Amino acid sequence: MLLVLILHAAAAVLAPVAIRYAGNRALYGLALVPAGTFVWAAVQRPPLAETYPWVPRLGMDLALRMGTLSWLMLLIVSGIGAVVLAYCARYFGEGDPGLGRFAGIFLGFATAMTGLVVADDLLLLYVFWELTTVFSYLLIGHKGEQSAGRRAAMQALVVTTAGGLAMLVGFVMLGHGAGTYRWSEIAEGPLPANSAVAAVLILAGALSKSAIFPFSFWLPAAMAAPTPASAYLHAASMVKAGVFLLGLLGPLLVQAEPWRPVALAAGVITLLLGGWNAMRQHDLKLLLAYGTVSQLGLLTIALGAGGQAAALAGAALLLAHALFKAALFLVVGIVDHLAGTRDLRELSGLGQRMPLLAVIAALAVASMAGVPPLAGFVGKETLFAAFEHGGTTDRLVLLALVAGSALTVAYGLRFLWGAFATKPGVAPLETPRPGFAFAAPAGLLSVAGLAVGVSAGWFDGLLGPYASQFPGQTEHLALWHGFGLPLLLSAAVLAIGGTLFAMQLRGRPWPGRRLPYAETVYKWLMSAVDRAAVEVTGATQRGSLPFSLGIILVVLVLFGAGTLVFVAPWPTDIRLWDSPLQLVAGAVVVSSALIAARSRRRMTAMILLGVSGYGVAVMFVLHGAPDLALTQFLVETVTIVMFVLVLRRLPVRFSARPLRVTRIMRAVLAVATGLVAAGMAYVAVGGRIATPISVDFAEPAVSYGGGHNIVNVALVDIRAWDTMGEISVLVVAATGVASLIFRRSGALQRRRAEQGTPSAPPGPWLRAGDNPEARRQSIILQVVARLLFHTIVLFSIYLLFSGHNDPGGGFAGGLVAGLALTTRYLAGGRRELNAAAPVDAGLLLGAGLLTAVGTGVVALISGGAVLQSALLDFHLPLLGHIHFATSVFFDIGVYLIVVALVLEILRSLGAELDRQHEVATRRERRAIERQKEPV
Repeated sequence: MLLVLILHAAAAVLAPVAIRYAGNRALYGLALVPAGTFVWAAVQRPPLAETYPWVPRLGMDLALRMGTLSWLMLLIVSGIGAVVLAYCARYFGEGDPGLGRFAGIFLGFATAMTGLVVADDLLLLYVFWELTTVFSYLLIGHKGEQSAGRRAAMQALVVTTAGGLAMLVGFVMLGHGAGTYRWSEIAEGPLPANSAVAAVLILAGALSKSAIFPFSFWLPAAMAAPTPASAYLHAASMVKAGVFLLGLLGPLLVQAEPWRPVALAAGVITLLLGGWNAMRQHDLKLLLAYGTVSQLGLLTIALGAGGQAAALAGAALLLAHALFKAALFLVVGIVDHLAGTRDLRELSGLGQRMPLLAVIAALAVASMAGVPPLAGFVGKETLFAAFEHGGTTDRLVLLALVAGSALTVAYGLRFLWGAFATKPGVAPLETPRPGFAFAAPAGLLSVAGLAVGVSAGWFDGLLGPYASQFPGQTEHLALWHGFGLPLLLSAAVLAIGGTLFAMQLRGRPWPGRRLPYAETVYKWLMSAVDRAAVEVTGATQRGSLPFSLGIILVVLVLFGAGTLVFVAPWPTDIRLWDSPLQLVAGAVVVSSALIAARSRRRMTAMILLGVSGYGVAVMFVLHGAPDLALTQFLVETVTIVMFVLVLRRLPVRFSARPLRVTRIMRAVLAVATGLVAAGMAYVAVGGRIATPISVDFAEPAVSYGGGHNIVNVALVDIRAWDTMGEISVLVVAATGVASLIFRRSGALQRRRAEQGTPSAPPGPWLRAGDNPEARRQSIILQVVARLLFHTIVLFSIYLLFSGHNDPGGGFAGGLVAGLALTTRYLAGGRRELNAAAPVDAGLLLGAGLLTAVGTGVVALISGGAVLQSALLDFHLPLLGHIHFATSVFFDIGVYLIVVALVLEILRSLGAELDRQHEVATRRERRAIERQKEPV
């Protein structure tokens, strides 16, 4: 079974390429994949089971199992999938640009549907369930330029996804109560606890997927999909997923009280409403769509009733419906393709032009109406027998079955008349006859319906093991059960349905009032959500950064404070400090932050914020965390530099606004946010009930990572995947910010040109010292920069390589190297910076990321896990014994990325802003000079 899934997935991936090179003929080759699955499944006899490891730590496996019902569904999914793919070769025009995409998505859907019907693990089933939702969304919205298709696709996605999420909760409750998510094991045990709630949630998912009331409205709208997709998704496979789930879980969950009444009530309403609305349709495809809704209600009644006879009838009807409804959709596709319309009021005389197609359609409609000896008759008569001897509820359901089946006969005759009859007052259409290859798929499915009906006794033996899982009376599939109530009801259904159609044909219109659907509620809800989104966005996103931040902080304070006051258990042993020095450092942090909030000058506020940051670094030192303290000091220094680069181009003072009242409100909010955040942190740390995982880092840091600095070893070895993700985000963010600043087409080229040889001869102390920017700086600053630059770089390299055992590491070393470049920039401007680092920052970012990723790849190639480090011990002359961990290469990648990031900041927020300022200054001067020129 796993091989079947792999072959389907491979065909889906290769389908666009095959269509591109072989055209429509490639569809016949692609159809061989589901056809092969059909042949394989046909020769198997369930049950079959396969298990493959998936997520061992969570106890999850790729558990596949093919029982009788799964076997039947696999035959339907693969067989009709192959037929529809062959049909697509004639339906789509040669060279259709969207055919490759359609074929790939179609086969992807077939893969997901195949996985769904053979999944034994409930969580695995849910994965495939949601994949069918995604693929159906893409198929319904195949013609993306049509708004109707986009709306229908989104509607189907929202409804089925919402039901799927409810179903997932039900699966979790069911699996948790049973102690396993393996359905074959759950079904053998007693009904788990909370099964009633789980049953309702699972029903919500199943009913929404199969378009059962109140979720019926999405299926008719989904007819915007190409007709082959409708024949497969909305007649044979996807909409069967819900009723398949009812049949799969029914043997156990029918014991839950809500299961049977909910399934029967929803099925009856859907059966009647779908048939009623089908009689009002003039579009042949919509007529079939509402008919499909009605038939899905019939299947829900059969598979949700929980009886042995009803289950047997449901399995037979599952097969019969797939055959006749897929055939009818293919017929509609042929009619639409050749006649150019699906409106039955415009179609006339097609029965004479296409007699073979009319016979194919009549055979399918006869099966749908329950005419012997076709498959539909066998299943429907067995279903009548299942409710023949029940109580009052069963009699009411039987009455509904008769009424719904009569409507089925009526709209089936309406379909035949609308598509093929010669209508008075309507000119017969002169259409070409369909070719054999175009009509053969529909004919094959119709004849298959006849073959299944004739072979009813043989299918009874195949489907009997499934039905035997249910309690209740025993019935058998057969063409002849003798004279009795089921046969009488079958005849009455045909008579009533024919009468209803005759009455409508003779001029008595079907009631025009549309029966209520949940579509109105859905549209109202979606409109309300859209309106609420607009109002909330307008109220909270006014384009003001302080206002937006204020909204976020107000929500944090309200919910955080409420949680702290009413929910969170406060620690009883509150310890304010371990040393008076911590109190002093804390006072510096708080006071500098408060003064910064009241400051009128931007530079003053920035310096005070820096003092607050340095105070936090001192707190780290006092808490015995030198690595964190070193990093905090360096980050704070780089942040100050970045602020300075930006603030020098902004006004010295803040705006006179906000008003005094607003400033007070902001101060109160800031203090409240700080208090709430501190309280949440304190409660979270004090409320820890599990042992921190970090307590076990000390031993593997030495034995596994080869270093005594636990923080650095954790970053580059134990939790290297986290660091990999962080540096990847850092590279993307740095590239994006630089791209925004260097937004003009020529700015990037000028920056790269300036990174080469200095444009001016070297000055006395700096390589590019003879430039206007350098001449404006103090000679003392230039001397200090020249003397300290190499020392700082060497110190950064020392931090890089010593970080495995002492404070340091790639991040700290990179920041120190960045500060060395900052001194060169401050002393000589952008030309001096380019002379000190004549390399593109983007290339350096890529090199750093490549080095870090390469470390993981090399470890994998060497036979270890990704990012696993190796410890090397060797002796070198003069240097002596060397203890070396290969994770240092990962640290080198981090070092390069941080250096490149600082370099990018200096060039974008520094050099580029300088250049833009110079350009703006020259323009202003030229404008002033032009104004001074005499006229």
